[in-house]
Amino acid sequence: MYRFLLSRQWVILTLIVLALIPTMIELGFWQFHRHERRVAQNALIADNLKAKPVPVEELTSPGHTVPRADYWRQATATGTFDTAHEVVVRRRTNADDRIGVLVLTPLVLRDGRVVLVNRGWVPAAAEQSAYPVVPPAPKGEVTVTGRLKADETTGASGIKDLKGLPDRQVMLINSEQQAALIGREVLGGYLEQIAPEPPGNSPELIPEPDHDSIGAHMAYAVQWWLFTAGVPVGWVILVRREKRDQEAAARGETAGSGSGDGSGDGEGGASGAPETPAGDTTAVQATPSL
Repeated sequence: MYRFLLSRQWVILTLIVLALIPTMIELGFWQFHRHERRVAQNALIADNLKAKPVPVEELTSPGHTVPRADYWRQATATGTFDTAHEVVVRRRTNADDRIGVLVLTPLVLRDGRVVLVNRGWVPAAAEQSAYPVVPPAPKGEVTVTGRLKADETTGASGIKDLKGLPDRQVMLINSEQQAALIGREVLGGYLEQIAPEPPGNSPELIPEPDHDSIGAHMAYAVQWWLFTAGVPVGWVILVRREKRDQEAAARGETAGSGSGDGSGDGEGGASGAPETPAGDTTAVQATPSL
């Protein structure tokens, strides 16, 4: 009764089931690993934000690639802002998802080296080719506290580094690019300013990164694994249903072939004359002659 499993449609269905099971298991683990990475990143952000600020020179140097372990580490830098080489970073959003620009101002340290400081967000100019209105950076020596971030690249950020942009406008925050423009040694990475707060909250400081939510990755992983368990169960249910249907069809065919019309059963006499009851002793008496 299971020979139907060798039919073309059942072979195809079985192959699909066999392909779906490992695929959905892998998708479940993919979501589970995303959950683990999110949890680990939240812990890293929380720990680095709680850590005591250290001088930026202790965390980075010219040409240095900021490791992930130092992302969002709080660092301090003391120097003078070089507003002549200030640029804006295009197509960035603020906390309210408004599109504008980030203000990137070099801070010349006491030893002559430079650290890039993301001073915050301002609205873009009405004309994309125009330089937006940017509140001036503080004059004189200032101590900035910020979160250390790695240089942006197209591969890591997905942002295309467009060429031929208007003067003093860039797409990425990259210390090597700015070092070529400034003509000084620039420390790797940049600082995302958190103090001092600018007057009138302009530029808008970048808010603290989210490190509380973990997303729905774990729920998605469980869903994929439940689907994995449901696929073979569904296949077995379909097989049993097909078996019952074929058995019912076979019983119906057997019952139909054994039925007749009832003729030739021998009921009733063939001559049409009534039979004389057996053992009847009644004799017919002749009328006597006179």
